Amino acid sequence: MSLFLERRLEFEFIQKNILLILLALGSGGAWLFLTFRGASGKSGLSPTQATMLINREDAQIIDVRGADEYAGGHLPDSRNIPLEQLEARVEELDKLKNTPLILVCQTGMRAVNACRQLEKLGFTKANNLSGGIAGWRAAGLPLRKGAKK
Repeated sequence: MSLFLERRLEFEFIQKNILLILLALGSGGAWLFLTFRGASGKSGLSPTQATMLINREDAQIIDVRGADEYAGGHLPDSRNIPLEQLEARVEELDKLKNTPLILVCQTGMRAVNACRQLEKLGFTKANNLSGGIAGWRAAGLPLRKGAKK
């Protein structure tokens, strides 16, 4: 087969499948972007990083899950403010505007939304725990059970 014919067949393949090729490139790019930057536009904290932030900078932990989820197991010394109540209860956190905050949920997704809400309200050091309680548990770190604080 001649080089010209091979190039022509390649071009025809690309023309016929351009939408699939663009879809594959777009989804791959989005996956890479979210993997390296985090869903919130910044990387979440790993359990190890969160532990260091708690120990070194006295970071405060805010658990944005519901009360039942919280009672089933939460990070030691965390405060429970469910995501749907966060804006209404933000005055409880006003004195922490410049304190490192670690927002926690079950998998990390609600915590990303909580970070965004708090950043809009002027909290400068809001971070989400990447992987949430599930990631914390997988890292073998302690959880406490019982009613909310």
